[in-house]
Amino acid sequence: MLLEPKCWTRHCTHFTGVIQPDGSEESEVNACEAFPNGIPDEIAYGDDLHLDVKPNQVGEFVFTPEQ
Repeated sequence: MLLEPKCWTRHCTHFTGVIQPDGSEESEVNACEAFPNGIPDEIAYGDDLHLDVKPNQVGEFVFTPEQ
């Protein structure tokens, strides 16, 4: 079971939820449009608020609060 990511608690519109890449609970990661294969820990749980586009992400998605 994963900890609740900051993306979820901050209500980012791009957060898509938890995925299981290999179909098992052990492989669970948080995902979003910018990081469809797993949000980096420094964004999901750390101090990086993802306000700037990262070189390793998909598209130009950054934190956007739900309206």
